[in-house]
Amino acid sequence: MSRITVKGIVVRGHQVASQPSDVYPYGTLEKQKPFFKMLGLDLESFFNGTLNISISPNTFKMNRPEFTFEHVEWTDLHPPETFSFSRCTLIYKSVRYAGWVYYPHPETKIRHFENPSIIEILTQKVPDIHYGAEVEIEINSSEITISAG
Repeated sequence: MSRITVKGIVVRGHQVASQPSDVYPYGTLEKQKPFFKMLGLDLESFFNGTLNISISPNTFKMNRPEFTFEHVEWTDLHPPETFSFSRCTLIYKSVRYAGWVYYPHPETKIRHFENPSIIEILTQKVPDIHYGAEVEIEINSSEITISAG
């Protein structure tokens, strides 16, 4: 496995993964996790929210993720979605946190536009992390490609 390190900045996301919103009466990850577990990926030890990391002006593309779950019917509020996951490590203040790149496929995600310069990370709760924080992400370069912007 070939790993590369990408620098990024924590930015505000849509805030639907971690909490109820005007679109969902629940945090979406809380509802999605049991479906992912049934499909073979147990995310119970991770925080019910994502860290949105801007790698702008660079962009990323999922090539051969470790997991892809197609047409997951996790809610009755919209059609099924496809999700991919690739292992990663988040580095913040020299501390390493195991995690996953969480990639809801844009072609099946009708509610929110996802910027190709934003990588969503699932990991444990990271103490003192905040918007604007500088982080690094170690990714598997055979699963994710980073393109210079």
